[in-house]
Amino acid sequence: MAERERQHLCQHIIGTSANLLGICFAIFTVIRALNIGASTLIDEMAIVAVFFFLGSCLFSYASIRSSKRWVLYEKIADSIFIMGLAFMSILTVVLASGLIK
Repeated sequence: MAERERQHLCQHIIGTSANLLGICFAIFTVIRALNIGASTLIDEMAIVAVFFFLGSCLFSYASIRSSKRWVLYEKIADSIFIMGLAFMSILTVVLASGLIK
């Protein structure tokens, strides 16, 4: 993969991960502000999603900055990002179905 294409992919990963990280923080803040976190697992699940997207951001940034291990960092960032998306999808389905009370 050309250098230009590599940075283009990493920039997409880091940008999208940062946006989703902000959304997860917003969800966590709203849950805490409404004081409904004590009776549900939603806040804990939002924090897990935060760690997925934070990890994806960090490894994507490392891929952009690295000259030797960029392929490894990019693969890790991509894998963590996909796990975060899968987790958020599962969380959304669980919340929409009302399984967590």
